[in-house]
Amino acid sequence: MDNIMEVLPFLIPLAIVQFALLGYTLYHILTHKHYRRGNRTLWLVVAIIGMEFIGPILYFLLGKEDD
Repeated sequence: MDNIMEVLPFLIPLAIVQFALLGYTLYHILTHKHYRRGNRTLWLVVAIIGMEFIGPILYFLLGKEDD
């Protein structure tokens, strides 16, 4: 139990950043119509399944159309 309490100050901000990034990614996917690769459904699945930073980062690197 002491081990969890030692890493908790690091895990809480990391979880907050992770969910904020996922929220912004989902918002961006749902409000835009054009993607560089794939379609809306594909990027929703990638973002949700790859929720731990990987999905949102992949979307912004590979799928987001430059406005």
